[in-house]
Amino acid sequence: MDNYIVSARKYRPATFDTVVGQRALTTTLKNAVLSGKLAHAYLFCGPRGVGKTTCARIFAKTINCLNPTAEGEACNECESCLSFNEGRSLNVRELDAASNNSVDDIRQLVEQVRIPPQVGRYRVYIIDEVHMLSTSAFNAFLKTLEEPPRHAIFILATTEKHKILPTILSRCQIYDFSRIGVDDIVAHLAYVASKEGISAEPEALNVIALKADGGMRDALSVFDQVVSFTGGHITYKGVLENLNVLDYEYYFRMVDYFLEGNVGGALVLFGEVLGKGFDGSHFVTGLAQHLRDVLVSKDAVTLPLLEVGASIRERYGEQARRCPVAFLYQALKLANDCDLHYRASKNKRLLVELMLIQAAQLTAPAAPGGEGGGGQPIKPLKAVQPAAQPSPAPAPARPQATPPPAQAAAKPVEMQAATEPNGQQQAAQSVASASVSLQARLKQEEQRKTPNVARSGLGISIRHPRPEAGTGSTEAAPSVAPVVRQEPEEDYLVTERDVNFYWLEFAGKLPHEQVAMTRRMQNMQAKLLADGVTFEVVVDNEIVAKEFTALAPEVEDYLRTRLKNRRLKMAVRVSAPAEKVRAVSRVEKFQLMAEKNPALYRLKESFGLEFS
Repeated sequence: MDNYIVSARKYRPATFDTVVGQRALTTTLKNAVLSGKLAHAYLFCGPRGVGKTTCARIFAKTINCLNPTAEGEACNECESCLSFNEGRSLNVRELDAASNNSVDDIRQLVEQVRIPPQVGRYRVYIIDEVHMLSTSAFNAFLKTLEEPPRHAIFILATTEKHKILPTILSRCQIYDFSRIGVDDIVAHLAYVASKEGISAEPEALNVIALKADGGMRDALSVFDQVVSFTGGHITYKGVLENLNVLDYEYYFRMVDYFLEGNVGGALVLFGEVLGKGFDGSHFVTGLAQHLRDVLVSKDAVTLPLLEVGASIRERYGEQARRCPVAFLYQALKLANDCDLHYRASKNKRLLVELMLIQAAQLTAPAAPGGEGGGGQPIKPLKAVQPAAQPSPAPAPARPQATPPPAQAAAKPVEMQAATEPNGQQQAAQSVASASVSLQARLKQEEQRKTPNVARSGLGISIRHPRPEAGTGSTEAAPSVAPVVRQEPEEDYLVTERDVNFYWLEFAGKLPHEQVAMTRRMQNMQAKLLADGVTFEVVVDNEIVAKEFTALAPEVEDYLRTRLKNRRLKMAVRVSAPAEKVRAVSRVEKFQLMAEKNPALYRLKESFGLEFS
């Protein structure tokens, strides 16, 4: 009892072959030992409990072995190996950087590096949790790490590689350790159980492996804990009870309730889970993981992603065959959204119950008037529909063929009721209100179709050109409001004046960071080419041309929207050597405008305006 050693220490690997789940890295290290191509600095990084320090010790022992085997392993018989196994080797020194992270500690280490080994060929320095070193300590270590003595090898180990200075990383060979797979952990736990004379169910070991999350040290610690709880006979139920883990059975039952549309059963089952002391967040996370496992079980390609025992795997396959893919996608989305909002919710239980209600109604038909209960699904949640608005009476724009008798018989009941004698008064009121509503809509549509006519006379329709000024229309105004037709958007004719007006408007809306571009756009004019849809911008050098070319898509989208012409294009051209292109000041711009409209001079003189 006094000599008890935990499994994580007792069954710590002593050779490369006994390291679990890191076959690629151990093979690389063995080949380096066999070929004699050893670097002066190594960095082992990865999650906790995956074998970084263990591999560093095995590597240090092997490179000092006097008679290594043909497979690149230590012989465990020479003086170097025996002294290492007994803990009296002077060639291997371990330093905990978490508690020795100052500059003085590193300077002391640098002084010891000069001493050659007494037995063996190398002195190996293993620095664990190296990311805890201070910046000054890292800087003091740089020169020695880059050019150490020929007999010195450094092995750095860390769980947080991103905290190490890039100058340190560039001087090391980096080995990234991965998380250990569930199958590898289960196999190693079964080996330890057989060595200790402990009986263990495969499903129980699988739960322990999942709980360890890829760390072998965590798995062995949980294994020792469960052994103490179960008295040497590890069962599936015992592991669930000791580790406070929800049984797979709850999730299988919950998904079955979802498929049946049984909202009441799902809520009762969730209440049972809460009654056992489990947190709602823990349940939602487990449910999302279960739905994910069901999803990967539907396809043979993704089946290797399922990390469960053989007996549970069959149940996943059976349930996956009954679950539509669309249902799994939507249920996963609901569970994930619930998990995201769980911490911020004040009524956490209600949040989870609403998720369960929605998930249970993904495949259930709508039950008219059903209240849900006893297996009957609650009516699906739908958005509240607004009150029915009286539809305007459509006036036929063109003669249409008489519909066939089958279509005439399929008219809505509401239209038939409107033609009944007792509904004539209501129909008249409906038509009157519809006429008022239609006129308002026509006015809005007319304003939308004619962009800023009052300001600049823009927006001339190709299909419906406006009459020239002074020409009157001889047609009488219709007494009935015209019918609004659903026609595709038209491309309006544009003029050069229109383009430059919205060109300046776009320039004024540019952010403050682009003030230089705003000034350039305000001091130039776009020229509309002969095709009527391409406007050209002339600049004086290639650099400005590139800037305007990059901005062209935004300008085109803005002008197309404002001028209601989807064919507008912007062309950028660098001026020819003989062509004069210069910026125009505000005074010169006013003079050019006043030459076209002398009224601007009178406006300036009348109000005494001056340029700022």
